[in-house]
Amino acid sequence: MKNTVNIDLSQLSLEDFVAVTRNGAEVKIGADVEKAVQKTGQLLNQWVQESRAIYGVTTGFGALSDVSISRKDADQLQENIIMSHAAGVGRPLDAEAARGVMLLRAKELALGHSCARYASIKLLIDLLNKGVYPVIPEQGSVGASGDLCPMAHMALLLIGKGQGYLGGQRLPGNEILSRCGLKPVRLEPGEGLALVNGTQVMTAIGALAVNDALRLGKLIDISASMSLEVLMGSRTEFDARIQNLRPHPGQAATADNMLRITQDSEIISSHKDCKRIQDAYTLRCSPQVHGASYDAIHYALKVIETEMNSGTNNPLVFSDSGDFLLGGNFHGQPVALVMDFMGIAVAELANIAERRIERLVNPMLSGLPAFLVEDGGLNSGYMIAQYTAAALVSENKILAHPASVDSIPTSANKEDHVSMGTIGARKCRNILANAENVVAIELLCAAQGMDLFTNIKPGKGTLAAYNVIRRHIDNLKTDRVLSTDIETMRSLMHSGEILEAVEKSIGKLK
Repeated sequence: MKNTVNIDLSQLSLEDFVAVTRNGAEVKIGADVEKAVQKTGQLLNQWVQESRAIYGVTTGFGALSDVSISRKDADQLQENIIMSHAAGVGRPLDAEAARGVMLLRAKELALGHSCARYASIKLLIDLLNKGVYPVIPEQGSVGASGDLCPMAHMALLLIGKGQGYLGGQRLPGNEILSRCGLKPVRLEPGEGLALVNGTQVMTAIGALAVNDALRLGKLIDISASMSLEVLMGSRTEFDARIQNLRPHPGQAATADNMLRITQDSEIISSHKDCKRIQDAYTLRCSPQVHGASYDAIHYALKVIETEMNSGTNNPLVFSDSGDFLLGGNFHGQPVALVMDFMGIAVAELANIAERRIERLVNPMLSGLPAFLVEDGGLNSGYMIAQYTAAALVSENKILAHPASVDSIPTSANKEDHVSMGTIGARKCRNILANAENVVAIELLCAAQGMDLFTNIKPGKGTLAAYNVIRRHIDNLKTDRVLSTDIETMRSLMHSGEILEAVEKSIGKLK
């Protein structure tokens, strides 16, 4: 785990992002940043003195870009954009996402192509390192001209306005700065626009979703392997020769994972001469289904890491050539499409896991006690846990409708096509949370089923997962409150304890 992450002209990785936003790594500004930013600032000051027409610096914004702003009003214009654009509603972003917004905004400004001073970048980093994060309402962005509305709420904190959190306490921005021994920045020409114009909100939310989806992709291979054993499935479908004839990388990875997880399974070898010809699709096709979703998640990773390191402001200043250019890098379409794609992919992981849960609890399909509990009737066992999984899967089907197919004109039709990328990212993260709960339920049910096989051993990987689960969650002998068990299981998934135990036993999962 990284303890320090540098913000400079080099690439920021997803690992770096998570180290800061989730694990509290210290952020340091690279030595090359101040020089790059100052060079841009000198050009900008020259252009302002020359009264050049520069969008958002000496003009209004959006549909008001034809309105010239005098030099004496240029500074006030920058504060006005932050206050007027802070029109968000809804619940605040959680701490990880809000910290992610701050980090990614600082990263882009550090590239030296935006109208932002070093002082603003340093204040963002100082606040991050003191554990401060702004109150950013999650609703209000249409995902083009960047995440203007939520970014403005972040920027309020830098000028001593708005609200934020310090030590878990929600406080006014000016009080937070005072308690931290910091002073608000006084915005100069172009700086307000530089702080709010970009895709950092959708990208921060998307980065967290990608990180957790990569972990879920391995955990569902573990839960499926446990279900396969309990349901007397075969390992034949994981044979590398099958995968080689259809060489999608995710499919091959899942097949290899499940082959190794179920290695040396006495449960599977005990029925090798049974009359069943083939397993149900939810078992037999797990490499094809899991693998396709995993390939989609890896594509999302590539897009998100590209976006994390991109210049998404407007205007963009190129100090080496002495130019500024107006463009559309703030448009969130790349993130919008990939968040919709990944949301669908993760929803499919939940879909197939829920069908395996049904097979586990249904005695007509499993040959096990109804709902995996003795004394059925008096006890309902995991009956309603399957209901919960079904409800989550059905909710995901609604959430999986793509946000990116929608667009609505804004700013008097000047901004006449927007991405809805932030809505897509938020939906994707909600889908992921639902899918995690479904996989948690599959792990609970599969472990309960494994308790019935007292005289024969499961595979090396499944046994390692089972042992971790049973250290924290007892076998269900009589009915109890299952929501507590589901939450405990999800915490185990997040902590990495299950995955770590399996990988210690069989090697790294792909």
